[in-house]
Amino acid sequence: MMTTLLIAEHDNATVKDATARALTAARQMGGEVHVLVAGHNCRPVAEAAAKFEGVAKVLLADTPLYEHMLPEPLAALTVSLAASYDAVVVPSTANGKNVMPRVAALLDVMQISDLMKVVAPDTFERPVFAGNVIETVRSKDAKKVVTVRTTAFAATAIGSGAAPIESIDAAADPAISSFVSEELVKSDRPELTTAKIVISGGRALKNSENFTKYIQPVADKLGAAMGASRAAVDAGYAPNDWQVGQTGKIVAPDLYIAVGISGAIQHLAGMKDSKVIVAINNDADAPIFHVADYGLVADLYTALPELDAALAQRGK
Repeated sequence: MMTTLLIAEHDNATVKDATARALTAARQMGGEVHVLVAGHNCRPVAEAAAKFEGVAKVLLADTPLYEHMLPEPLAALTVSLAASYDAVVVPSTANGKNVMPRVAALLDVMQISDLMKVVAPDTFERPVFAGNVIETVRSKDAKKVVTVRTTAFAATAIGSGAAPIESIDAAADPAISSFVSEELVKSDRPELTTAKIVISGGRALKNSENFTKYIQPVADKLGAAMGASRAAVDAGYAPNDWQVGQTGKIVAPDLYIAVGISGAIQHLAGMKDSKVIVAINNDADAPIFHVADYGLVADLYTALPELDAALAQRGK
């Protein structure tokens, strides 16, 4: 029987939604699914992961070595466990994309990136050419190394029981990287990749102050996450972690509002799976209108205040 190892995405306190979505893909591959929780003081994460439906076992590696999920130590740990598994799966997040190529290289197998559909235990669908082509891949490797595009899968629900938690030892530290520091931005907004509503701005916003003046009030009233096109991020109008697109974050909210975004293929690759897409642009020929469910040809500096006023009136 096939057995899959899923590497959990977490912050040492809670399980990320991406893990529950990647678990759905892992379960569709068939057989048992074991979840690896590697971190420090992270037993609450293991206990939460053990409650997901379809999890047969949780492996807990609790040590300071894995506190910040440095890719080299985590890859070494994964490879040390790989002999017992037919597949290793991870969400296609920044951490997953950092760790999994190292795992594939150390195991000398092909990585299957951005899995969108499980056709069979050895056959998968994944996007190429910025999502304009979906290719079907059949892997002959004895071990499948897979990253999962989490927006393509629903989250696995919490089950009625809890899987056993097994503590494991750390693998040898490659000692070729070390954690120095991090700067975290605190926000009451929903996380961009899991938000049900996202409103993004493009280069037409002209500066960061206009993101605050025009985008933020609407986002506040909708309870939405704020995003940006690569052009806006490159110009310094918005922070890097807001970037939506092929080289940014992949989102698939219930509602995506694109403001002043032309719709370059790189941006569309990151949001075209959204359930409802609304575009506001003063260029009627902008490519964004080809994927939009609702399009408004208008000046954003007029349209957004009107939308904000309408939302404020509805909230009274």
